Amino acid sequence: MGWSRQEIAARAARELEDGQYVNLGIGLPTLVPNYLPEGVTVVLHSENGILGTGPYPTEDAVDPDLINAGKETVTLLTGGCYFDSATSFGMIRGGHIDVAVLGAMQVSARGDLANWMIPGKVVKGMGGAMDLVHGAKRVLVMMEHTARNGSMKIVNDCSLPLTGRACVQRIITDLAVIDVEPDGLVLRELAPGVSVEEVRERTEPPLRLGL
Repeated sequence: MGWSRQEIAARAARELEDGQYVNLGIGLPTLVPNYLPEGVTVVLHSENGILGTGPYPTEDAVDPDLINAGKETVTLLTGGCYFDSATSFGMIRGGHIDVAVLGAMQVSARGDLANWMIPGKVVKGMGGAMDLVHGAKRVLVMMEHTARNGSMKIVNDCSLPLTGRACVQRIITDLAVIDVEPDGLVLRELAPGVSVEEVRERTEPPLRLGL
């Protein structure tokens, strides 16, 4: 069983607190605002220079000049603002982003993150992820527990080019919630219908139980 993509997003949304400044990576993380708990409002930051990013526009309200860092058309909430990329990265590097929610290709037992390229594949660039993983106060990863070919994505050591070292605090997958702690990975929560044995079989590093 496990969580669907929408349920992963809903679980990740529970990590956010009212009033936080949050940066969302492309892919799964963009679903998170749809599932914020009642009474929780966050300010969405886009590293290309937007604060107060709103939901995706309806077809008749698309502004091709208003895009986020993932090249997607977006809207701006009341009170939102635009600024240059230098100011945006100043916010990130200055520690003013509370949470970065990112996708991942691999996460290591130490919390190393690989999420920006696969060698030999065409890539647009690393975007702001390399700054976000060290500038945000907390880094959450959302991803499927294993790749489409069945290979493990939570590994002892990342084989793909790193975005950052020892930067991930929590991993939320379709199977489980796992924390990265100084002495290893801790299994905190299981998705419905998923057993501890199943998670361990699909995770390369050892897991301590913290359920």
